[in-house]
Parts: sequence; C-alpha cells; structure tokens
Amino acid sequence: MIDKNLLDVQTLLRRNGILISFSGRLSQQLIEEYGEAVKTYLESENRPKNEIFHIFSIFIELTQNIKNYGTAKTDSPFYDKIVQSSIITIGKDGQGSYICAGNLVEGPDLEVLTARIDELSGLNKDELKTLYKDRLKRSEPEFGAGVGLIDMARKSSHALQYSVTPAEGNLSFFTLKAVV
Repeated sequence: MIDKNLLDVQTLLRRNGILISFSGRLSQQLIEEYGEAVKTYLESENRPKNEIFHIFSIFIELTQNIKNYGTAKTDSPFYDKIVQSSIITIGKDGQGSYICAGNLVEGPDLEVLTARIDELSGLNKDELKTLYKDRLKRSEPEFGAGVGLIDMARKSSHALQYSVTPAEGNLSFFTLKAVV
C-alpha cells in the first residue's frame, strides 16, 4: 500500500514539474542543509548563475519565514500543527522556474500577509527597488512579510502569487509562489 502511495506522489511531482520538495518541520540545520543541496542541484543543471542566486535566495527567505513564524507561535493552541505544516517545492513550468511554499497561518496574521503581498503586486521593479531601500533605512525591525518579501518580489520575474485554503479553527493553509 505504501509503495503505491509513494508512486502516486512521484507521479504528481513529475506532472507538476516539481524538482525538489520538502514537507515537515523546518529547523535552521535543515534549512542550511537543504539550501546547500538546492544550490548544488541547480549548479549541476548548468543554470545561469543569476537564476541560481535568485532561486536559492527565495528558497532561503521562504524557509526562514516559515520557521520563524512557527517559532513565534509557541503560545498558540495550534503551535504543533503550524510547525509541522510546512512544505516547499522548487519546480519548473511554462512561466519559468518557481519556488512554492506553504504552511498553516492564523487568521489575523493571514490578513497582514495577504495585504502586503497585494500591495507589492501592483508595483513595478523600480517601485519595488525604492520601497526596498526605504524599508532598509527604517530603524525598527519588521517581523515577517517585510523586507524579505519585497526582496522576493524584486527577484521574481512575475508578481508573487498566493492562495489561501481554509483549515480548522482560525487557521488557513497559505501558499506563496515566486517565479524566477
């Protein structure tokens, strides 16, 4: 039974152009090890260095954001579900190479996150650059969905895409896709 399920997973991954996938609880050590594996894999495909840099940077930013979000939710009654819910993939489709990540997010956090992405999706590259520099100059640090999100939007060849799937309680599964 498990062999058939694994084959189904592999078929689904191939059908969607997914080259690399991780699902589960992220730790700093895992992020570093997967980051190196991603970089080595992309280099072995002889991709342009600029593309490798953008994919690697977005991968690291997304995984760090998910890990940090889980760490910040230690007081939540949904903590265990949130930290176990992460998934990140790297693939290729008709638009280009993409990095897609998802995790469970609590309602109020979801509203802030989607509002920031909606704000960024209306900006062109020059406006994103100006906003990025402006946020870097601010003295107060932002937690989540700040400078890193703007930088991902700058490195993406298309506007950041997201989807929200309601889950139990006040949780939703949030998915973010960046195309390079």
